[in-house]
Amino acid sequence: MTGVANLFDVGVVFIVGLIGALISAYSLLDFLSPKTEITMVRKQDNGQIEIVTKKGKQVKVEKVTDKQLQGEGTRLGIAYRLIDGKVIYVPESRESK
Repeated sequence: MTGVANLFDVGVVFIVGLIGALISAYSLLDFLSPKTEITMVRKQDNGQIEIVTKKGKQVKVEKVTDKQLQGEGTRLGIAYRLIDGKVIYVPESRESK
């Protein structure tokens, strides 16, 4: 019976180590800290994209849609997609208008 108890102890130590490794791999300690600000983009299996923003203790989840919007406004700049997939934003200066 003592051998089985030792295997249980080894299993508990393994599980605690695995949880610690997962927390450090996904940087979840930053998400649990009340002093940090985090923005995370998640893509679900159905293709829905969510933006999760955490400021202090407040967590806000916004869903991204493909609906067309209408309204009045001013042009702020131009966005470019680079070859490697990154998107950069170049604001327009007032002189260029």
